[in-house]
Amino acid sequence: MQRPVSDRIITMRLPLSKNNFATIISVYVPIVTNPDDKKEAFNNQQASVLSRILHTDKLLLIEDFNARIGRDNDNWPLVMCKHGIGKCNSNGELLLVLCSEFKVIVSNTMFKKKYERKTTWTHPRSGHWHIIDFIITRCRDKMDIHSTRAMRGANCWTDHQTL
Repeated sequence: MQRPVSDRIITMRLPLSKNNFATIISVYVPIVTNPDDKKEAFNNQQASVLSRILHTDKLLLIEDFNARIGRDNDNWPLVMCKHGIGKCNSNGELLLVLCSEFKVIVSNTMFKKKYERKTTWTHPRSGHWHIIDFIITRCRDKMDIHSTRAMRGANCWTDHQTL
């Protein structure tokens, strides 16, 4: 069953077997230049959605977070692994706090991959590639993830690019 929460969040709960379900949440987070109160209100809405997901469900949080979480996993060892890229920004910090609160892990950082298989957005001024699209799952389910790749090259109105 698909359920829109807002113009930026939609959820879907899928049956996996008799009593097992997966909940997929697709999110488009406000960009980093939005006012802090707007970003915080969105973050609270997202936390509210996550708190309503049954703990027994598998969870996939698929997001255009407009966040950079960086590569420093020393402060966030339960939330991210050592294969991040770049430096953290303010949206990244919000994401890491949210992940910590809900015991979820950024699966994009679990696997060593080439930059072109990992990054999804290039900064318009610096030309540096970043990971801003994330696939997040429960920490307890990380062994179920064998590879994660957020695909570049969306064919819609976006600044995400292909090489």
